[in-house]
Amino acid sequence: MTAEASLSAHQLTHSDLIINGEEVAARSGDAFQRVSPAHDVPVGSYARGDADDVAAAIAAARTAFDSGPWPRRSGQERARVLHRTGELIRREREDLARLEALESGKPITQALDEVDAAADLWEYAATLARHSFGEAHNHLGTDVLAMVVNEPIGVVSIITPWNFPLLIVSQKLPFALAVGCTAVVKPSELTPGMTARLGRLLLEAGVDPGVVNVVTGQGGVGAAMSAHPDTDMVSFTGSTAVGRKVAAAAGAQLKRVELELGGKNPQIICADADLDAALDAVVFGVYFNAGECCNSGSRVLVEASIAAQFQEALVERARRVPVGDPLDRATKVGAITSAEQLATIERYVAEGRQSGSDLLMGGARRPSERGCFYEPTIFAGVQPEMSIANEEIFGPVLSVLSFDDLDEAISIANSTMYGLSAGIWTSNINSALTAAQRLQAGTIWVNRWMDGYPELPFGGYKTSGEGRELGSQAIGSFTQTKTIQLQVGPRTARWVPESGN
Repeated sequence: MTAEASLSAHQLTHSDLIINGEEVAARSGDAFQRVSPAHDVPVGSYARGDADDVAAAIAAARTAFDSGPWPRRSGQERARVLHRTGELIRREREDLARLEALESGKPITQALDEVDAAADLWEYAATLARHSFGEAHNHLGTDVLAMVVNEPIGVVSIITPWNFPLLIVSQKLPFALAVGCTAVVKPSELTPGMTARLGRLLLEAGVDPGVVNVVTGQGGVGAAMSAHPDTDMVSFTGSTAVGRKVAAAAGAQLKRVELELGGKNPQIICADADLDAALDAVVFGVYFNAGECCNSGSRVLVEASIAAQFQEALVERARRVPVGDPLDRATKVGAITSAEQLATIERYVAEGRQSGSDLLMGGARRPSERGCFYEPTIFAGVQPEMSIANEEIFGPVLSVLSFDDLDEAISIANSTMYGLSAGIWTSNINSALTAAQRLQAGTIWVNRWMDGYPELPFGGYKTSGEGRELGSQAIGSFTQTKTIQLQVGPRTARWVPESGN
């Protein structure tokens, strides 16, 4: 199907909130539309929830947790629902991907990959539903047996961003459900369609009423979810600035928080690396999803002896990246998701120009009859103190820095407030291991970039976040530990002596 045919085939539909297992209108009766950032046409209509709807959703989740069947179901039963959800996501693959491409501006091929990855996460989480267990201690003495059990933490507020609307909710929600939690989910108002569809698929898969509630809306919904006293935890993915506010609101009530925040992720390119492979990974790392990615490789640190050669090859390869309509399967860089984000990118590029760095390519909006597009951009001669080198831009903008030795490269890589991911390209095993040990980041890639697997935990150091998603560790975020001690035989010890002794 051509891009034009795919756009014309899309049906503008309305999605209500999901509260207590039912699709309901917002209490205010209000709704809002999402306009495609690539095509400037409405692509979805959604109920505009507010604090009253949040309160109703949390009440439903609270009741479902406190007295409903979900936390009391066996791991096997919960696993069946999670696995069925993964199957339903795969069934809806084409429609989901087209909706995401329209709402986010993401290229359709990348949206299809995201749907596949999300389904895989639900299926992996299903396995953990049957492998959540504690431990027993039977060597504390002959008169005691102790058990350590993990219980679901309760009602979880889940707040997700616009850049990977199905993947990121799937990094959180199935793991919370696997151990028996209930949830209220708020997607970004820019890309609400994927979560609204997911909520309906969960009902089809057999999740109990009130277990998953979806509140779409704009300002105030996330704040109400973070501060509500009847939730036990907040799981948030987004900017570090907003993450601080979420943590402050949750911290005032001593709620648990899980935060996956920003990144300014470096790739270190050593002179002894496979430079062709590194070039491809650098171009992929910064222009994938138009750079709107917390793991974006937006800094590249190149050994000085090869810097000029690498920069020339980098520009040549970057100029061949197809930019255009996200519904065109040849496109690799689609639209910027919002006019606000486009303005942010333009501000950082202006700062890069003013700082004295060298603009090698791009640096401007891409001419188009409609939509928000930005040219892939490369700055060279960048210094570590420049804003384009140490602040998250969230756009297709690459900063190239140079270094003389590995110690300097690691120092530059660690010089920002972020610590989400980092990588090194080298054929020297000692360099690779040294970097892996000393780089301050939650994920280190060696001779690869931005690969992810459900089995491997994901999260950041420093201001890139708190806690870990994915892997077997993920369910630990949604459980609390209880110790149970049992007396074996009669308790013979006496603190106060018996009378007459």
